[in-house]
Amino acid sequence: MLDDAATLESLRSPPGNRLEMLRGDRNGRFSIRVNAQWRICFIWTHDGPAAVEMLDYH
Repeated sequence: MLDDAATLESLRSPPGNRLEMLRGDRNGRFSIRVNAQWRICFIWTHDGPAAVEMLDYH
């Protein structure tokens, strides 16, 4: 999904992705929910996603 995204905004669909801009110590990063526990976090560059991480939020 991330590799196929042409723009950051295209990741808003489907709405279940719950694309969010992060704050605090993760300012400048974005996340997409995998489920209630896991998130895919990344930085968006003009070349697409970078520094992709899978994080346990709980």
